[in-house]
Amino acid sequence: MSKYIYISIFLFFFSHSNASDLGTSGIIDVPNARMMQDGTLKLTYSSQKIANISSLTFQALPNLEATFRYTIFNPDNPNRNSSDIDGLNDRSYAIKYRVIEEDRFTPEISIGIQDLLGTGALNAEYIVASKKYKNFDISIGLGWGRLSERDRMNNPFGYLDSNFKKRITPNSLGGKVRSDTFFKGEKVGLFGGLIYKNPDNGLSFFAEYNSDSYNREITLDTIDSSSPLSYGVGWSSSNNLEFKISHQQGNQYALSVSSEINLKRDAPIYDDKDFYSSYDGHELSGAPESLNLDSWYNRLFYDLERTGILLREAKLIPKNNQVYLEISNYRYNAISDAIRKVITFSQIHLPRNINNINIIVNENEFNVMTVAYQRESFVKKSLNYLDEREIRSRVTILKPREIDAPTNTTNLISLINLSANLAPKFQFFDPNEPLKGQVFLKIDGNYNFTRKLRIFGSYDINIHNNFDLKRDSNSSLHKVRTDINQYLVKGASGLESLYIELLSNPIEGVYFRSYAGILETMYSGLGSEFLYQPYKSRIALGATINRVIKRGFERNFDHLDYMSTTAFVSLFYASPFYNYDFALHLGRYLAKDVGATFEIRRSFNNGFTIGAYATFTNVSSEQFGEGSYDKGIYLRIPFDNFINQNTKTAIPVMVKSLTRDGGQKLDDFTGRLWFDLRNVRYDNLFENKDRMLPKW
Repeated sequence: MSKYIYISIFLFFFSHSNASDLGTSGIIDVPNARMMQDGTLKLTYSSQKIANISSLTFQALPNLEATFRYTIFNPDNPNRNSSDIDGLNDRSYAIKYRVIEEDRFTPEISIGIQDLLGTGALNAEYIVASKKYKNFDISIGLGWGRLSERDRMNNPFGYLDSNFKKRITPNSLGGKVRSDTFFKGEKVGLFGGLIYKNPDNGLSFFAEYNSDSYNREITLDTIDSSSPLSYGVGWSSSNNLEFKISHQQGNQYALSVSSEINLKRDAPIYDDKDFYSSYDGHELSGAPESLNLDSWYNRLFYDLERTGILLREAKLIPKNNQVYLEISNYRYNAISDAIRKVITFSQIHLPRNINNINIIVNENEFNVMTVAYQRESFVKKSLNYLDEREIRSRVTILKPREIDAPTNTTNLISLINLSANLAPKFQFFDPNEPLKGQVFLKIDGNYNFTRKLRIFGSYDINIHNNFDLKRDSNSSLHKVRTDINQYLVKGASGLESLYIELLSNPIEGVYFRSYAGILETMYSGLGSEFLYQPYKSRIALGATINRVIKRGFERNFDHLDYMSTTAFVSLFYASPFYNYDFALHLGRYLAKDVGATFEIRRSFNNGFTIGAYATFTNVSSEQFGEGSYDKGIYLRIPFDNFINQNTKTAIPVMVKSLTRDGGQKLDDFTGRLWFDLRNVRYDNLFENKDRMLPKW
């Protein structure tokens, strides 16, 4: 049941797509040369006799499509776990690159690799061309591997190098790039098909010729035979979901549903609920009588607080016609929206002679950047009559600073902040049950002793879960992660975290935090993280060290006898290309192995982030076990895109193909500062300068 709930959630969030059953852009099972729009994320689920396939496809670049696929072979056989029956649950990755984009006379041509990383159960490579004619989209291609099992001809690459004529069996352990098989084999197959779309009623018709003869599935007695011909019909509903039913290989019917969302879409701007400004007096604004509204600072503080922004302190310098305002944003997903609000209310409340407004952005108790705004120009000329260059010149991104000798300060009263929310927890790709989960009540609390010293705590109360202890870990390393189910079952309700944290920003561009206590589900300990991020620099350096002890399974205050020290040095790079960020962490992991983690993430102005990571250590692939090395996909899904109101709340999702013990670290306490401060980095603020200005 949880599987269908999970799929429904994703489909509710996503919109229309065209996809093959394998997730890549295609017809039914075979690929075509098409690409989605850059930044598009697509979810596909298909159910057929041969396999149930769930896939996530991302248009990583305008010409590059990447797919993660989870395949349950022979899903309807109750004896599929028997040794002589196909019971493979396979995790694999695929890529497709567009070589030539279609024009009036030239077809679109793409080259792709199926099962780039995986066991090789679906291994294939292809070159495919697609051309549109009126409402028809026609494709034809050459295939290697599984796509060369039918209607074969000599491998054309074999004429260039005889090594291309030899194809070896892919690595069954999975996790490795099978580059020694790419486009190799004595023969290639010919495949193709067409799609007809009716623009009036949302119907689409599909037909294909598949050069995969499904020898693997026939050998394993999943099917008796296969035909190369498949056909189907699809329908796009009014809410832009696409459903497809098809008759495949001459022996089965299949159903698929696909949906997509363009992560590059503009960040929504939501108007806050109208209210009377404090400028209108106590009665209309609702300001408390004790608040002196003759003070510009009090008026500005009151209006900003109602929009989710904290005005911390200010320094008014009349002789220089400028002011410094230190603010913290607690509501807006985009920091540029918060700055726009500060500018808007500053226009109302600041003395008229103040022409230069300097907004110091405080993020997570760090002063990270200053946004300078030239106010006087707006008295002379409306923004509506300024060109883009003039508008952007009104805002300058300056170095962060501290306000020395503030003229106004907000006296913050430290209170225990408590919140309670329903929360989900998922576990993917268990060979016995692909999706397990929990619904629980999450109670969070925090208290600030000072601005830089605070304590956090979180307690989980189980409502329902289906985690179990049926699958034992066969790891030859210490079980630093593979016994996670012990905690999820025996500690279904328990203390998730309780730690104290000290923050420091000793000099410009240097950020530091130390912490001690119960840090996460499985570990307690103490540690420190350091980040050096120079002003305007796209390169940053970081370091982390943690000394941890493993917690008891009940998630109380008990601990086990395993201790470890993790330590990393990190290099970060904020690429100017498509907002890709890169990180390299070198160091020691929880299982005391040594190696490196490489991260790549692409962030969008609307708050979405998608990325991937891979870790390689001195643990061999055989010792690591299935998967060969640790890897996964990261998603950040902002709530404001779906609830139509401003909020900083977002769901971080880490999808791992499986959990092993090699290359494991404390994810929230290793190189986190740089990613936490990404929204207020110089390059992000500079890119969104025009969004900071009030539209009047």
